[in-house]
Amino acid sequence: MDPLFCRDVGAGPPIVVVHGGPDFDHAYFLPELDRLADSFRLIYYDQRGRGRSAESVRPEDVTIRSEVDDLDRVRSRFGLESIAVLGHSWGGVVAMEYATRHADRVSQLILIDTAPASSGDWRFLREEFGRRRPPADAESMEAIAATDAFRRGDLEAEAAYYRIHFRMTLRQPALLEALVARLRSNYTEAGVRLARAIEERLYDETSRSPDWDLFPVLRKLDIPTLLLHGEHDFIPVELAARIAEAVPGARLSVLPGCGHFTFIEAPELVLEEIARFFGLA
Repeated sequence: MDPLFCRDVGAGPPIVVVHGGPDFDHAYFLPELDRLADSFRLIYYDQRGRGRSAESVRPEDVTIRSEVDDLDRVRSRFGLESIAVLGHSWGGVVAMEYATRHADRVSQLILIDTAPASSGDWRFLREEFGRRRPPADAESMEAIAATDAFRRGDLEAEAAYYRIHFRMTLRQPALLEALVARLRSNYTEAGVRLARAIEERLYDETSRSPDWDLFPVLRKLDIPTLLLHGEHDFIPVELAARIAEAVPGARLSVLPGCGHFTFIEAPELVLEEIARFFGLA
């Protein structure tokens, strides 16, 4: 049995949705992103070792190579020769890795609030976090992370941590609470610990590896590419712009008033942008 949990909804051009984290699962997309199912076939999946794809997975089973292979396994499972790939946040890294390795299997590439494409840009992002996060918030997050409850994966401690982490980019309290409630809805404490260990391994291969740099291969990409990025995303717009400049013919749309979760903050606008990209609007 395939260990990857998938959710298939809607009809139309197929889009495989790649979640962020990398220690989350696809649940945080719902229900807003499902609005695309009126025009598209959406295939969500939980990445290996996360959410409902965690059974019998060890941290060492997961690498950036396995992430790419798993995305291709999803494509193959549904009998699709080519797919549009939509990656959000860390999912943008997986989507870019997949597109640069399997360009013939990708019809369109959509990067929403994407993470950076090189270790140098990740370093810039971490510095930006240090500059932009209020000192009181940084201290509160450090205090939570030091507790026994957080270390064992307690879901309430996790919620408290992410409520602070994301509030500088998701400014509407009601939307922030809705997001936080979804992040661990399919997790146990053991699942949280597993996902964290996987996250560290993936970061070691990418954002913390001095040689990791997708820009040389992105410049050779021949895939229609759309980037949607929140004006107030805590991942600076200029990092998304660098990706858009690298990919030939890519288009970047900056969504006003939005942060890191544009599909939650402005779902209709995201839908319009994607429909236009596919020539459906």
